[in-house]
Amino acid sequence: MARTIYGSDALPLDLLAIAAHPDDVEQTCGGTLLRAAEQGYRVGVLDLTAGEMGSRGTPDVRLREAAVAAELLMLAWRGNLGLPDARVEASWEAKCALAAVIRRLRPEVVILPYWEARHPDHYRASELGFEGCFLAGLRRLELGAEACRPSTVIYSASYAYIRPSFVVDITQQFERRMQALLAYRSQYADQPEASELFPTEEELRRRLEAVARFYGQMIGVEYGEPFVIKEVMRVDDVMKLGVPTF
Repeated sequence: MARTIYGSDALPLDLLAIAAHPDDVEQTCGGTLLRAAEQGYRVGVLDLTAGEMGSRGTPDVRLREAAVAAELLMLAWRGNLGLPDARVEASWEAKCALAAVIRRLRPEVVILPYWEARHPDHYRASELGFEGCFLAGLRRLELGAEACRPSTVIYSASYAYIRPSFVVDITQQFERRMQALLAYRSQYADQPEASELFPTEEELRRRLEAVARFYGQMIGVEYGEPFVIKEVMRVDDVMKLGVPTF
């Protein structure tokens, strides 16, 4: 069962982001989560591991930092599934554990990592997330809660190097997203430990700003976050596409 890190178990949620490690969502879809929360939706995050194999910090420190970041992102709930870092696998046990969380949280939309990535935990989190969502809807699978399944799964594509299906304008949310990421002081504060592996805080800001500006210019705004969907989007009114050609 997922350990609650922040917020209330008074659920359900509207939107749930699932990621391998604390600080993943802050880098890839934090602005979108914050924007949804500002629009009045109940938003949550499920981190699969505590990042205990990382070069900096400890699990307890990173979980405390995740709670600080959750408050900055206006999350209604944040939890941690407690899977082993660097060993995320789509095992039957892990899928059932995740499916049980999905049934408890009952999100309408789920954000997953893109299904290709450099870090094995990231692409396995995508696989595990999708299969957990599917299993959650099987009525004959006994997991202690009523069967349900999200209506939509979307994939965060910030580091996928592909053309996104759509981009969310996070211009108003970008600075607070950065605050949420930098709440992970054990990871991103300038320090000698593992300095050869981590950019400075200033360099990190420049890199993430460049990525957000790149996707923002695709839709004519300052900052954006990209997403991919596997399904064809339905349009009921072509006059309200919101996509300028010129």
